[in-house]
Amino acid sequence: MKKTRVLQLDGKTVAFEPGETVLEVAQREGIYIPTLCHDPRLDPAGACRTCLVEVEGSRRLVPACAHKASDDMVVTSANERISRHRKTLLTLYLTDHPEGHEACETGAPCELHQMAADVGASEVWDHMPSLRADRPGDENPYIEFRADRCILCARCVRYCDEVEAVSAITLTGRAAETTIGTFDALSLLDTTCEMCGGCIDVCPTGAMTEKKPLLAEAKPERKLKKVRTTCNYCGVGCQMDLNVDEDALGGRGRVVKVTSPEAGSTTNDGNLCVKGRFAYDFVHHGERLQVPLIRGEDGELHEATWDEALERIADGLNTVRDEYGPDALSFVSSSRCTGEENYLVQKLSRAVFGTNNVHQCAAT
Repeated sequence: MKKTRVLQLDGKTVAFEPGETVLEVAQREGIYIPTLCHDPRLDPAGACRTCLVEVEGSRRLVPACAHKASDDMVVTSANERISRHRKTLLTLYLTDHPEGHEACETGAPCELHQMAADVGASEVWDHMPSLRADRPGDENPYIEFRADRCILCARCVRYCDEVEAVSAITLTGRAAETTIGTFDALSLLDTTCEMCGGCIDVCPTGAMTEKKPLLAEAKPERKLKKVRTTCNYCGVGCQMDLNVDEDALGGRGRVVKVTSPEAGSTTNDGNLCVKGRFAYDFVHHGERLQVPLIRGEDGELHEATWDEALERIADGLNTVRDEYGPDALSFVSSSRCTGEENYLVQKLSRAVFGTNNVHQCAAT
């Protein structure tokens, strides 16, 4: 028989699988252990030290994200010693970070400030000027790096290497001048970067953030409504969240950015490509048609009602089918439409007009 492996976690006997870390066991049991550098898609680094816990027999606190569970291990995830460590550590982080939770969250959430609030850390020491330098003149249109918010957890660097396998960014400099950089300080456009925005997604402080929302009035992400939808740019079916400012456009709402769901919760494991994350400008583009247009006898396009437009379309399609047969028609839909709209186009083609000549650029 297979032996059941157990450990003691906060006085409770808990089973675990070989290879699991203390953090994974605790999360499965619903026990909160704070982390800043950890992401389930990445190899454990133990860099931020926020997840330190007590293990009986160990003189020092150990990182739960990297410490493997073992038989009869006795783990304590919360006590006065651990609480004191977390408060001191996060207070030190705050000395080298923009003041104030609200002021920090310009377009991207700050897990550091939220975690500091959760553990009772406070900004009691003077703020130190950051020695980390921004990368001026990076012409890429999507990704902004704000060095004053960086805590060097390296989640972005590790994601770029371990998940995307492009290694476009890395840790550069030494000591207090260590920062996130590129080879020879090049723009991301001149590196192997694929503009997937994964570095933005994993950043816990908003140091890596999206440029487009910053150009507009930046609004904290917690004040945006998230609408889950499926990306139609290809056939994978990635899940993504449209972040909507409900007060914009006179209360009609405006999509201000796209974020990915939590890692492990969807088919795409929290990952998106450059199209899925950044190609949403068309939603509120100033050149989008607002009403149907019909070409008149003068050769010019004129505004029409939907009934007039649909009647003109139906007459034209029926005329071609009746004169040349159904296969003289073809229907092309768009990956910017919803899945439901693309489904209706293929039903219109096959069921109504009797042709299989239907395509959508993502082939979904």
